[in-house]
Amino acid sequence: MSDIQLSVQGLWKTFHPGLFEADVEALKGLSFEVGRGEIFGFLGPNGAGKTTTIKAICEIIRPDAGTINVCGHPHTAPAAKRKLGFMSESPYVYRHLSGREYLRFCGELLGLPPAGMEARIAGVLDEVGMASRADRGLGTYSKGMQQRIGLAQALLGDPELLILDEPMSGLDPLGRRDVRDIILARAAAGATVFFSSHIIPDVEALCDRVAIVVDGRLRAIGTVDELLARDPVSFELTFTGAALDGLATPLEASHERSDATWVRVATPHRDALLAELGGRGARLLSLNPVRISLEDLLVEHSAEPTT
Repeated sequence: MSDIQLSVQGLWKTFHPGLFEADVEALKGLSFEVGRGEIFGFLGPNGAGKTTTIKAICEIIRPDAGTINVCGHPHTAPAAKRKLGFMSESPYVYRHLSGREYLRFCGELLGLPPAGMEARIAGVLDEVGMASRADRGLGTYSKGMQQRIGLAQALLGDPELLILDEPMSGLDPLGRRDVRDIILARAAAGATVFFSSHIIPDVEALCDRVAIVVDGRLRAIGTVDELLARDPVSFELTFTGAALDGLATPLEASHERSDATWVRVATPHRDALLAELGGRGARLLSLNPVRISLEDLLVEHSAEPTT
């Protein structure tokens, strides 16, 4: 892949909880790359190593082995940090500050020029839908409002690489739509967005590519279409003119309505069911394949034994 904005190669991390507690291997040789302008989804069950990976990229923790490059620089270099914006799953805010004061504090840490800082703060507040509530104390903010102000600070430095850990957490449907729109707009403007999420529909709707990590290892990576490019796992049929009683073909599900009957049958039994229904004089109204979903794929990989 050309023009790599994030490169993670051979990442290992073991945590040592303390006396009489077993070590925890969080990352086990994890490697992947993300290109410029991509929206990249990072999926996995709880404890898979997603947040550990994100913290390593942002140098909140140090990996035991491996290399990380951000926008062409080692992730520890000041030049890399200037190109990166990060939002944690649960943003920490100073409750005694207002939203605007908090962003002003973040802007000073970023080294933003004082002359343009207020305009920049106003811009990101408007972008995340918090302009009208910017002068309220952060201690009065709801979970969703704190998520929005956390996203605002991640956007404040106009980063080339945006790292978001569960950005939809705590948001209502309107808030989720707003964050999706922000991610799409940032990517359209040339930024790279890397985010973890448990909300699978958002991943399917947004991401150019997806990685699935389980037990600290990469299990799958590719576009959603590539990952789900399999034969149908079952078929749904709607028909009239025949009853379900006495059918020899096993069904996964069924429902008899007044105007038609609906059934779902596993792919290996499809032809047998069609033949049986044809023999009973049924009239087929529809036949639709049911393919594996991204959620199904994640569950499948999560259930596989580790090696």
